[in-house]
Amino acid sequence: LCCFQLYGYCYQDSNDIPDTLTTITELGSPLEMIQLLQTSWEDRFRICLSLVRLLHYLAHSPLGSVTLLDFRPRQFVIVNGELKVTDLDDASVEESSCTSNSDCFMEFPARNFTLPCSVEGRCQNMNEKRNLYNAYRFFFTYLLPHSAPSSLRPLLDKIVNATGNHNKHGNAKYLLFYLSPSVSSEFTQKCVKSANTHKSDSFYRRVPEAFIPDENYRCWPSYHHKGCLLSVFDVNEAIEICDSYSQCKAFVLTNQTTWTGRQLVFFKMASNHIVPDPDKITYVKVTD
Repeated sequence: LCCFQLYGYCYQDSNDIPDTLTTITELGSPLEMIQLLQTSWEDRFRICLSLVRLLHYLAHSPLGSVTLLDFRPRQFVIVNGELKVTDLDDASVEESSCTSNSDCFMEFPARNFTLPCSVEGRCQNMNEKRNLYNAYRFFFTYLLPHSAPSSLRPLLDKIVNATGNHNKHGNAKYLLFYLSPSVSSEFTQKCVKSANTHKSDSFYRRVPEAFIPDENYRCWPSYHHKGCLLSVFDVNEAIEICDSYSQCKAFVLTNQTTWTGRQLVFFKMASNHIVPDPDKITYVKVTD
């Protein structure tokens, strides 16, 4: 699940092209960090979660702990919203040998680390720690905190610090536990609490089976490049978002959800033209 899916291969040996191996793999999109920073936090969270699953697999693979010596964004692609590694040429399963802790020195551009030398003469968890720190400096530090929900920022800061400082929580198992909504309910609980604590001074009229086809305005981040399409936990969170935009005068609940189950909502700047739609519910802000 973490690496490119191999669909087939063909081995060819001819006078013109000797020892040629052609592989057929699934199609992925190149990883562009600037584009990722313009997507919703929820999509970036999904990419980080898939990266953590990869790190956990590499730390506990059947071959042992595997490190990616060339750990850079260009070695990854996005397939259906998930991050996958495409190049394993520079992967290594050899944990560095040592006679003392000073032999377990890891040097990076921003900081250095020294790991303990085990009684077996191997640097403890060096492969895993190298992968984690590279994930921190190339991915987590940019994708996780940026425009994250305010209720989750303390938890995300703790996660980012764990990978960046190599403290006791700096391992793939810890990250997988706290980043996975299916394992930790803290993600859902905090989002629900945040959504339900908002008290709106506005009143919204509910119009079932209705949609506003026009009256779009742009917001960031949005799932739609020509309008304001965001994900919400419930109607209360949609009201909170609409109240936060001065141009928002209505919103439309769709029957579409994101990968985490959050509902997609269109936010509109007017409600002059409402059309029937059995799959949507419109809420119109009532003004005095």
